Amino acid sequence: MAAILGLLAACASPPSNPPEPARPGSPAAAPGMASVPMINPTIVRARARWVPVEWADLPGWQADTFSELWPALLRGCERPAPAWVAACAQARGEPPAPGDAAVRAWLQRRLKPYRVEALDGNSEGLVTGYVEASLRASRVERGEFRVPLYALPVDLATRKPYWTRQQLETLPAARAALRGRELAYVRDPLEALYLHIQGSGRVRITEADGSSRMVRLAFAGHNDQPYQSVGGWLVAQGQMAAAQASWPAIKAWAKQNPKRVNEMIWANPRYVFFREEPLPDPLLGPKGAQGVALTPGRSVAVDPLSIPYGTPLWLATTAPLTSTPLRRAVMAQDTGNAITGAVRADYFWGWGEDAEAQAGRMKQPLQMWALWPRQ
Repeated sequence: MAAILGLLAACASPPSNPPEPARPGSPAAAPGMASVPMINPTIVRARARWVPVEWADLPGWQADTFSELWPALLRGCERPAPAWVAACAQARGEPPAPGDAAVRAWLQRRLKPYRVEALDGNSEGLVTGYVEASLRASRVERGEFRVPLYALPVDLATRKPYWTRQQLETLPAARAALRGRELAYVRDPLEALYLHIQGSGRVRITEADGSSRMVRLAFAGHNDQPYQSVGGWLVAQGQMAAAQASWPAIKAWAKQNPKRVNEMIWANPRYVFFREEPLPDPLLGPKGAQGVALTPGRSVAVDPLSIPYGTPLWLATTAPLTSTPLRRAVMAQDTGNAITGAVRADYFWGWGEDAEAQAGRMKQPLQMWALWPRQ
């Protein structure tokens, strides 16, 4: 939307397209000899290096259902990185025939695989999961629905950084700044925090007249305060071990310690504001940082200083609940506050109870390969 020690990060953020880092130059030619360009050299980015490999080096490459990747790739081509303009034109004008084998062959003809490493050569990393939250809410404050979700305050730009989460919930002046900006009310402060962490949600809102409709509350901005993991706070407080930190464990702790819930929530000073959007296609996720709709199981959040948005990736990890191999092609289409480093990804599971169960427990070792247009 994402496990918890800095893993529950808001993964929806304003669209941006960072410039492509420059490739390193070719080695100098020997005296008296013509310079010969290097074929597929290592690519060095701000936080990663990409080492060229062969397709056979990608574990499980032949077994993926590549036809599921193709719609996500085309959505990525709606906002391509500069190096992808030609390849995206080919994707639209010369698409592969239907079927997994045809899509795989198309990728192999036009792209080159690179092993993603940290600048020190470490190719081992971490994958976590996130979802688009699913909630019920009321348009007006009533009954059990008493925790507000807010649109951007009108004075947000006049105060840097803006009020902290605790100040927005306790100080009269801060609360006054949010008056009239209520979009809806949810039942529980943990529900609101979960939506803030995931960055967007599908919300069934009951209107004042009793009717209801499904809308999307999408990320609109935040208070410019640093993100702090509530799971990390619980570990630092000695309330649970790092290996136990997950969203289900956090909810269980809150149920057992109701008088400390605010203390835990206020440990994260970042506060997220939303905008209401229609939900025209229930099969598509919210827009990620690339500015395109996310695809469940085929979109990931990455560090844009390591992986440009719109890059196909090959992931080799395991499923969180079964530990079975999870090897598949995905698209880098989002980012998040805790998603930093070379071999680091946040896997978009989609929405609903099963997706939340998977994402809330995902904290798996990862190897990753970038698929880049041939030069």
